[in-house]
Amino acid sequence: MRLALLEDDIDQVALFNEWLTSAGHTCEHFDNGKSFVRNIKHDSYDALILDWMVPDMDGLEVLRWVRENFDWPIPIVFVTAKDSEDDIFNALEHGADDYVVKPAKQRELIARVTAVVRRSALIDEAQTTIEQDPFLIDLGNHEIQRDGEKVEVTQKEYELIVFLFRNIGRVLSRAHILESVWGRNPDINTRTVDTHVSRIRSKLALTTEAGWKLTSIYQHGYRLERLIAN
Repeated sequence: MRLALLEDDIDQVALFNEWLTSAGHTCEHFDNGKSFVRNIKHDSYDALILDWMVPDMDGLEVLRWVRENFDWPIPIVFVTAKDSEDDIFNALEHGADDYVVKPAKQRELIARVTAVVRRSALIDEAQTTIEQDPFLIDLGNHEIQRDGEKVEVTQKEYELIVFLFRNIGRVLSRAHILESVWGRNPDINTRTVDTHVSRIRSKLALTTEAGWKLTSIYQHGYRLERLIAN
């Protein structure tokens, strides 16, 4: 998972980062609410982890901003020392998916973040195929079909197609796509994403006439949209 952490305590940052990276996730840290919001306007993550008491905008204000401005329900977990019933109710009432009271425990935090991301997923990770007419993606054999005909794609094109189809309707930043498909490789840049997106748009015929749209979102990334419901 690609995670964004809002936390101003450097010891907590180091601890959470160690826990999350050891579990195989990437975690980007911000120490105040305004910088956090400024970043997530132009980047994308699988989940947000928010402390409540941080400078500029507190965690609850950030939560409200996200729920008012995001067009998809990104999972949000509060991790905070505020432990009253009213605090917990307030956060959940305003759209938090889970609430962890500090001091957090390593396995519990990872399990809770994983659980909210799993619940929000558009496609079950246990599925062996992804079916979105006229496409069938065979996850076992790494094959793409359109109207029953196999589409020849490279391995990276296949991985990008799977990632996009798992996130239909969601704006994905180029950095998010790079990390998810190519990993953290310093030799790969965002032009690689643009080139591969162009190729799969052509190979899959993702056109409005066919009921699909794969568009570039200015200063952000890409979004795959289905224009005709199944």
